[in-house]
Amino acid sequence: MKQFFVFVRKECYHIFRDKRTLLILFGMPLVLIVLFGFAITNEIHHVQIAVLDQSRDSYSQRLVQKMTASRYFTVNRYLSGEKDIEPAFRQGDVKMVMVIPNRFAHDFFHEKKAAIQLLTDASDPNTATTLINYANSMIMQYQQELTGELKLPLTISGEVQMVYNPSLKGVFLFVPGVMTLILMLVSAMMTSITITREKELGTMEILLVSPLKPVMIIAGKVIPYIVLSFLIALIILAMGAWVFAMPVKGSLLLLLLECILFGLTALSLGILISSVTNSQQTAMMISLMGLMLPTILLSGFVFPLESMPKALQVVANAIPAKWFNIILKDVMLKGMGLRQVWMPTLILCGMTVFFLAVSIRKFKIRLS
Repeated sequence: MKQFFVFVRKECYHIFRDKRTLLILFGMPLVLIVLFGFAITNEIHHVQIAVLDQSRDSYSQRLVQKMTASRYFTVNRYLSGEKDIEPAFRQGDVKMVMVIPNRFAHDFFHEKKAAIQLLTDASDPNTATTLINYANSMIMQYQQELTGELKLPLTISGEVQMVYNPSLKGVFLFVPGVMTLILMLVSAMMTSITITREKELGTMEILLVSPLKPVMIIAGKVIPYIVLSFLIALIILAMGAWVFAMPVKGSLLLLLLECILFGLTALSLGILISSVTNSQQTAMMISLMGLMLPTILLSGFVFPLESMPKALQVVANAIPAKWFNIILKDVMLKGMGLRQVWMPTLILCGMTVFFLAVSIRKFKIRLS
């Protein structure tokens, strides 16, 4: 056992002597969390819009003022006619045009209905949909302000309340996703590269003839990265809380234990990759392309799984990142405990055992 701890200490020295490895391990989480937190967001702020006000009365002006008073829209220009709509879009800075027809106030108060046309640049469908939803919400608020001045017979009003994320902050979606992505890439990629480096340099045969068993050799290679992945998870949680006010409504201890479990799952995947490759370049390419894209696309991190075809939803069940992403959201945002997240936790445990069993078997066969 003393030889095993000496071997682990040697691996730790090797990691901390490699400045590039440390830069990847601790620099990538900081860069990604800042990029996803600030640059990549599904929220809109101060979008440039154009207004074609054909009514030009006090009520249409109040509507425009309500739109511009929010932090969502900024009036870029006022159009003089319908012929100016397409040139405004072609210039690229205007994302939506609001057309207020003639006799807007007269139609609303006398005809009991008034139409407003919203034209959006649908070259980006997600942004266009978001703009329409925001604009419709503000128009409905303006309508309620106007009808509040009148005495209507009977009205039905709906009250909308957003739970778990009432301010609709996109960062609450991206912080758990970034943690999943980073732990998967760092743990799997660095583990696979470390073991294949020994193969590529020809030092693995030397390790195999040492008193240590193959299982202990793999464990000695992996343990330092388990500790590092746990430290990386702490860094991401701290940045999410201090920089983006990311809440942790559930048990922090449960959250940290789940991070360790997912780190073990990712490390077991890295061991599996190293067992079927003999070069660092191949291991890196498999880790990046084979794990990064499924983690981003099929984990519910960026795109909802419910909107995907059934075949992809079935494939997503084999992606460990999907289950860890569910655990993070349930614990951090919903305040759930182990009783609610036992199933994804059990699935991750099963995946870890399966990957480790296959990896150890492959490792023995290839290097015996």
